[in-house]
Order: sequence, then structure tokens, then C-alpha cells
Amino acid sequence: MISLRDVRDSDLPAFWEQLSDPAARHVAAVTRDHHYDRVLFESHWARVRSDPGVLVRTVLADDDVVGHAAVYGPPDEREVTYWIGREHWGRGIATAALAALVGLEGTRPLHAHAAADNTGSIRVLEKCGFVVTGHGRGFARARDGEIDEVHLTLA
Repeated sequence: MISLRDVRDSDLPAFWEQLSDPAARHVAAVTRDHHYDRVLFESHWARVRSDPGVLVRTVLADDDVVGHAAVYGPPDEREVTYWIGREHWGRGIATAALAALVGLEGTRPLHAHAAADNTGSIRVLEKCGFVVTGHGRGFARARDGEIDEVHLTLA
């Protein structure tokens, strides 16, 4: 069973382990400094958890912490993000978690970005009602170069 709950301090070690996975970083492609530095990770999560404009939840599968999902940004630019530990991929967890998250967030449109070759994430977003609305290029730290990106919107 997949569920969402508020983030707890005890979830952060699992998040760090999931975000530190080099193979998962490569698939996600666009990573941030807090994916590589534990001190920055801790300060990032302190900021995220204290920001009333961010809707962030821990993703649970049968009561195990398997990732996190969030909506952030100003009302006209709200964006979704999620990260599921690689060992849990391919089981429908990301789709169930994202569907639950967008159900909690009343603002529309919602936006998302994914590496164009991250077919799994694009499929998750499309299953949750997002449609491709554009393409672009961006720097992917995990791949040390520019990549093609897909922009998606949930109206």
C-alpha cells in the first residue's frame, strides 16, 4: 500500500541514501548541490520543511520510507518533484504517490520537467494527467553536460 505523510526527521537518512545513488542521479540527470553534500542536504531539508509554500510528503510503501514528493513555487508556476529510491522503481509507487500529491494540491496548472530520455518519469507524469507542453535543453550535473528536457503541464 502506497501512502503519503508529513516528513519526519527520521526520514532524512533514507532520503540522503536515495539521493546519493549515482545510478538514480544519472537517470534523473538534473541534480542540485544538496544531492552531493550532506551539510547542504540538511540545510535544504530544513528550508523546505519550514516553507509554508511547499507541500512536501514522505512516500511510504507498506510503511517503509521509499521516497518523497513535493509541490513548490509561486501560484502561477507551481512545480512537482519526486524521488523514489531506485530499488523501488517499476512497481507503480511513483505514479501512486504523485497522484495522491496532486490530489492534495488544488492549484492548477502544475508543471514538471524531466530528462527527455527518462521515459519512466515521463510515463509517471502522463499517467497522472500531465501532458508534454514543450522541450528544451538544460545542464545536468549528474551527466556533466547539457541534455534534452521535456516540459509537462497538468491543467
